[in-house]
Amino acid sequence: MTEVLLAYGREGLAVKVPDTAAVITPTALPGLADETSAVLAALRAPSVGPPLADLVGARDRVAVVFPDLTRPMPNRTVLPPLLAELRRLGAGPDRVELLCATGTHRRATAAEMAELVGDDIVDRYRIHDHRSDDRSHVEVGTVDGAPVLIDPRYVEADVRILTGFVEPHFFAGFSGGPKGVCPGLAATETILEAHSPTRIADRRATWLVTVGNPVHDFVRSATALAPPTLSIDVAINDRRQLTAVFAGPLPEGHRAACAFVEDTAVQRVDGRFDVVVSTNAGYPLDRNLYQAVKGMAAAERVVADGGTIVVAAACADGLPAGGPFARLLADARRPEDLVSDEGASAPDRWQAQVLGRVLSRAAVWLHTDGLSDDEVRAAHLSPVGDVSEAVARALDQAGPGARVCVLPQGPLTVVTAV
Repeated sequence: MTEVLLAYGREGLAVKVPDTAAVITPTALPGLADETSAVLAALRAPSVGPPLADLVGARDRVAVVFPDLTRPMPNRTVLPPLLAELRRLGAGPDRVELLCATGTHRRATAAEMAELVGDDIVDRYRIHDHRSDDRSHVEVGTVDGAPVLIDPRYVEADVRILTGFVEPHFFAGFSGGPKGVCPGLAATETILEAHSPTRIADRRATWLVTVGNPVHDFVRSATALAPPTLSIDVAINDRRQLTAVFAGPLPEGHRAACAFVEDTAVQRVDGRFDVVVSTNAGYPLDRNLYQAVKGMAAAERVVADGGTIVVAAACADGLPAGGPFARLLADARRPEDLVSDEGASAPDRWQAQVLGRVLSRAAVWLHTDGLSDDEVRAAHLSPVGDVSEAVARALDQAGPGARVCVLPQGPLTVVTAV
């Protein structure tokens, strides 16, 4: 047997799998030797477009957008040199506001925000934690006939700076870039349009596809109506260290970041597997079951029809309970009820829709410390205690010659069966 460390919660989870298991991870990259210097270099000499110094006027009000608590974005690495450079250019805390791009996710507690960006930034800067249901959003135009409503703090700023983390995304192609604005700072109705059942059901709404992907096309077009002055995207390794920094206007800067990540994230395997072990890349990505659907979708790419997906996700925040995803799960009497590409959308419907699609392909067994067995079953999943035992049992059920694949980093690896 081979021991594999799965990305699970903050500490990881060691499991044993057969020696014949295919253990697939992204191409390992070292962290940059000097992360601060790399961020400053990108700001002062972007790969495309003018440097930050040419973009900030003497009296400009600056909005700096950063990802929320569900993303492994190293905000505490990227924001300090960015804010220091703005101060050097004359834009100190009195002229800079930080905007946390939550989309429809919950807002951070005071302690979580301090962990997210650091005590010094919390103490010195104004920070706005976006709420998609706030009625103050302003219309910046339309896409496909739908109004695009964005947070006024971003729209009204003289200089808009996006920061983001680029990873493969299961229906938007890649994260980062324009997603910081839409859905990050968008109103609920705009987010629902971007994630409509029809867009999510489109076969082009998938990993690595940005052009022709109806989700990413909407997001890109919506953000272009109120474009950032500068976008800063980073790539990271499994230790959350920066491996590359890309700065410039959209979409050029984001496109370069996506190409870099695709080169390291995509792996190819020989055929499909009867059993696939996956994660949701550990904390903070696996903080709830809603997010953990991404890890299931990663396994879906290589699981055989009728196979078994074993997922390890800590889910410290639960489903989360009381939210729209929990209500959608409760209303679905069968897994098939989760899948629909017709009718009006609802918050979190997109995640339930993907979960239903995965369950139509394979059984999903979940190991978690954050949910009771009854809660797991109510989500149409099967609870498992010991992952090693679960893998052995799933292989035994599959019969002689059954194959197993392990994705220790879950959706950070995009596996293609050839």
